Amino acid sequence: MQKAGKCLLVLSACCAGGQATAAGFAITENGASGLGNAFAGAAAVAEDASTVWFNPAAMTLLEDRQFAPALHVIVPRVEFRNDGSSLTPLVGNGPVSGGDGGGAGAVIPVPNVYYTQPLNDSITFGLGINAPFGFTTNYNEDWVGRYHAIDTELLTVNFNPNIGWKVNDSLALGFGLNALYFDGKLSSAIDQSSICLGLLGAACGGIGLGRPGNPATDGKVRFEGDDWGYGYNLGALFKVSESFRIGASYRSAIGIEVRGEADFDNISPAFATSGLFADSSGSAEIDLPASFSLSSLYQLTDAWSLLGDVTWTDWSRFDELRLEFDNPNQPDSVTTQDWEDSYRYSLGLRYQPETVWTYRAGMAYDETPVPNAERRTPRIPDQDRLWLALGLSYAPVENLRLDLGYAHLVIRDATIENTLESQAPHVLRGNYEVEVDIVSAQLNWGF
Repeated sequence: MQKAGKCLLVLSACCAGGQATAAGFAITENGASGLGNAFAGAAAVAEDASTVWFNPAAMTLLEDRQFAPALHVIVPRVEFRNDGSSLTPLVGNGPVSGGDGGGAGAVIPVPNVYYTQPLNDSITFGLGINAPFGFTTNYNEDWVGRYHAIDTELLTVNFNPNIGWKVNDSLALGFGLNALYFDGKLSSAIDQSSICLGLLGAACGGIGLGRPGNPATDGKVRFEGDDWGYGYNLGALFKVSESFRIGASYRSAIGIEVRGEADFDNISPAFATSGLFADSSGSAEIDLPASFSLSSLYQLTDAWSLLGDVTWTDWSRFDELRLEFDNPNQPDSVTTQDWEDSYRYSLGLRYQPETVWTYRAGMAYDETPVPNAERRTPRIPDQDRLWLALGLSYAPVENLRLDLGYAHLVIRDATIENTLESQAPHVLRGNYEVEVDIVSAQLNWGF
C-alpha cells in the first residue's frame, strides 16, 4: 500500500529511531483493471495504457492512442497492542509509559496516468507517471513506541517513458527509463533522561532528567529529505498460440543518495557542551529494490480468460540503513534491516460476455521481506498478506471504458520486538493488527 519507503527506512534511520503495504513499502496499485484481478497476468494482459508500467512490450497490442488516468484510495486500519515494552536495562529495565498510539493508518490517495501512441506498425511509445513506493503512519506523540517512530510520510513520483517493439507476430520487446523523485518526512521522540544518565549519571536528577522514559522531558527530532534516482525497465511478450501468451517484466534497482535536514526540538541544555542534538544536514545512500514478474494469459473460451503471475522483489538489498550527520558530534543513526527477498503469487479470472461489460476476480499471496519480530519496525509493521479482489469495466461506446476495482487485504497479525540502535536501547514489544481496503477507478480513452 501507499505507505511505504525504503527511502522511508533510510529516512527513519536518520530519525535516530526505528523505521518502517504490497510487501515492504512498495505500492502495487498502478492500474484499476489490474486491481480487479489482484494484478494476476499484469505483464501479459495489455487491456489499456497501464501496461506501460507492467510490461512495455505489451504496448504493441494496443492499436490506437490510449490515455488512462486512474485514482486508487488505500484505506488501512493499523492497531497496536503493547505487550511489555521496556526501557533499556542500563536504566532499570522498567516499562515505557504511554498509550497504544491511536490508529496509525492514514487514508492515502494514489494517482497515476498513462499514455501510449503507436508510431508505426511495429513501434509504440508510452509514458507513465505513478507512485511505486510510499506510505504514511501517524502515532500519538506520547505513545509507547514514540522513541521508535511518531510520524512517517513518504511520497514518490516516477516518470517512465517507454518504447515497445513488435519483432514479429510471436514476439515483442520493450525498454523504458525511470526518473524517480521522493520526498520524506519522519519524526520520533528522544529519551533525553536515559541518554543523560548514560553521560552524567546521578547529576541528571538535579537538572530534571532523572526519570527515564518521561514524556515531559522528551526531545523530538524531525527529518525532511528529498532527492532523485534513476533506473530502467525491460519487457518481453511471447505469443505461444492464439489463446496463450506469456509476459516478462524487469525493473532495475534505483539508487538514491538522500540529502536532508534534521531539526531537534525541546533539547535540554545539558547536551549543549556535547554538541549532540544540534540541527544538522545529513545524507544516506539507499537502493529501491529490483523486481521481476512472469505473467500468463490463457483464453479458455471467447468469454473467459485465466490469468497468473509470480513477482520477485530484491528486498535483500536492505541489510542496514545508515544516516551520516554533517555534525561531527552526532553519531551515525543506524538501523539494521536484514530484509529478505520476497515473492508475490496471484491468480485471476476475467469474464467478458460481450463488449460493454467485463467482470474480474482474483486473489494473491504476498510475502513480507521482514524476517522476524526483531527486524519489524512501527514505521512499516509489515507482514504476509492475502489479496481478495473484484472488478468490472463498463464500455458505453467503442473508445471509452471505465474500470472499477476493489481489494481487501487480509494481513497476518505482526509481532514486534524491536530494539533501538541509535538511542538508549529501549525495546518495543507488542502486536499489530492490520487490514487494508483499496478502491480504484480508471478512465480509458482511445483516440
